[in-house]
Amino acid sequence: MGLIHIEMFATLDLVGQAPGGPDEDPAGFPFGGWQAPLLDEVAGAQVGAAYEGTDALLFGRRTYDIFAAYWPHQEGGEDNEIATLFNRVPKYVASRGRPDLSWAGSTQLGPDLAGAVREIRDRHENVKVVGSLNLVQSLLREKLFDRLDLWLHPIVLGVGKKVFDDGAVPTNLTLLAPPVAGAKGSVYLRYGLADGVPATGDMSAPDRGVASEG
Repeated sequence: MGLIHIEMFATLDLVGQAPGGPDEDPAGFPFGGWQAPLLDEVAGAQVGAAYEGTDALLFGRRTYDIFAAYWPHQEGGEDNEIATLFNRVPKYVASRGRPDLSWAGSTQLGPDLAGAVREIRDRHENVKVVGSLNLVQSLLREKLFDRLDLWLHPIVLGVGKKVFDDGAVPTNLTLLAPPVAGAKGSVYLRYGLADGVPATGDMSAPDRGVASEG
């Protein structure tokens, strides 16, 4: 069985909407493209390294349309390496509509999203989920992911779609590598899905070493 690997960019208030550009998801959101001023060499290197070993891509409809319009035309250019990878590997699209699947190697998933994702994970070693916030929220609710690469950026927007929405479910994760910070203050965190649900405790319990009053 392979890995479902989510790559997600978020602000400190965990807004994940439209980091890449103003036309990505503009409905009622004035900050499209908020990530661009915060990119640096460290972030670029980490994002590039995160795609090593990727043998399939999983998108929501909106992100797929953006990528399909751009990446088929980038081979031989500055981003040749990532363009070659994206154009070569199979691409799966979660959509209730009828997307234009003209990008070579593209397949639309059926209505049973959870079942389709499980089949993809059985078929591939490393499936990368790029952008696609609505899809990511569905995968988080179903715990249909194995890795979560979360980039936290040093801004607060106060508006926009959050990475974890009102339907989020209690989930344990484990940090798989030390955090990496970029020169502009963005912090890269790699988590893995862990068993169980969050535990609770009492900070005043004796084994915490906290003195009680009285």
